[in-house]
Amino acid sequence: MLGIPGQGPSTPDDVVIGPLDLAARIDEALAVQAVAFGLGADEIAVRRQIVLRHLTYPGARAFGATTPDGRLVGFVYGMPNDRAHWWSTVVEPYLRSQGHEAWLDDSFVITELHVHPHYQNRGIGRTLITTITDGATQPRSILSAIDKDSPARGLYHSLGYEDLARNVLFPSAPKPYAVMGAHLPLRRR
Repeated sequence: MLGIPGQGPSTPDDVVIGPLDLAARIDEALAVQAVAFGLGADEIAVRRQIVLRHLTYPGARAFGATTPDGRLVGFVYGMPNDRAHWWSTVVEPYLRSQGHEAWLDDSFVITELHVHPHYQNRGIGRTLITTITDGATQPRSILSAIDKDSPARGLYHSLGYEDLARNVLFPSAPKPYAVMGAHLPLRRR
């Protein structure tokens, strides 16, 4: 990716990727997530509380993609995995059944990654996820994604993520998910 001196990595569209104070820009980030993921107001209200709680966890970090006028068009956040966190307790039996339970230890979790649809397919998601994982001290990364062929899963596969468990059911989620893992650093194209 191209770099703009003093501004961090950028994409070909001059969207700058850099550290994000997600708590301060939570409403902007959730607006991007709502459009990218098709969420309603009630779901966003619940996710707002979840994100704010996650940001209190040790090692939680966020990066954003902003336009030259400062508009947030994408974000990623994650943290070192903790087996006591809700996500880990849900995916653990699925990973154990596939012989991949050890991936819950010493891994950096990509909790959310979203790019506004008007800015997708421009390398922004790739830059966000590689930027956040480049700073991880853990040797690997894990995440969950809706378990269907999609541009997001294609991106994750291209970065080196492999399916660790499929057909993972989260309470109240209407669709099954796949848990994916990759050794760090992520594969570059």
